[in-house]
Amino acid sequence: MATSLSGAIQDAVGKLVRAFLDVVADDESSPLRDRRADEVTTTEGGIHVAGAPWIGETYADILARHGLPEITAHGERNPAGDARKPTANGSFAARFAEVRVDPDLGLLRVARIVSAVDAGRILNEKLARSQMIGGAVMGIGMTMLEETVFDHETGRIVNATLGDYLIPANADVPDLDVVFVGTPDTVRPIGIKGIGEIAIVGVSAAIANAVYHATGRRIRSLPITVEQLL
Repeated sequence: MATSLSGAIQDAVGKLVRAFLDVVADDESSPLRDRRADEVTTTEGGIHVAGAPWIGETYADILARHGLPEITAHGERNPAGDARKPTANGSFAARFAEVRVDPDLGLLRVARIVSAVDAGRILNEKLARSQMIGGAVMGIGMTMLEETVFDHETGRIVNATLGDYLIPANADVPDLDVVFVGTPDTVRPIGIKGIGEIAIVGVSAAIANAVYHATGRRIRSLPITVEQLL
């Protein structure tokens, strides 16, 4: 969602700043009089001269002094508008899983998962980290627990409730770590690449590879069950 909307939001913000500067262009009481958009920056609810935060004023002050209820700006971005520009880069992630397999019982436990993610500029690190952790938990469920069972005579799903369909609980979730790497994207205006499905892609493969390393068994179907490990 951020990759889809950020370009249009940035365009709207730029137009809004220019609209405010147009309002105070001839205002002798404004410290922003005759300032160009490339001379200012925005922060803490206002506009000030770049490198001089003491020279500026808030949006509220500008609106009040000029008797305006609001100023509106609309932004847009067409990623395909210039065919000469290179295409935007996608997100990438590497997953590392540590597992433990009981050789007698065939019980599989994930001890640790580390995710190294190149998602460009991270807008909110706490939110992005939570997205990656949530995806890893989903990947554990898909790899070890979740399975849709059909009645072969009726075609109905026989485990259609949370009492029958297994999902990860706290005891199934190990130590999860996330490392953000890479650089901002050079094509998208804000430099983000997006975090969505990348949060879950690769988790199952990492766990299955770890199982192979631990047991020598190459399992190619999910979920990985006790029967496959014995």
